[in-house]
Amino acid sequence: MNIHVAIGPLVALIAGILILVVPRLLNYIVALYLIIIGIIGLFGTNGHF
Repeated sequence: MNIHVAIGPLVALIAGILILVVPRLLNYIVALYLIIIGIIGLFGTNGHF
């Protein structure tokens, strides 16, 4: 039995849990998300990992 997990929902789940536990992390999580999306956009991978 193979289990396929997409990275987007997994990252969102972990980020959501971290924000609930430590609300101050929200700024850092949003900033990292934007930086990563920007880098992916610049290299033209169309959001596919």
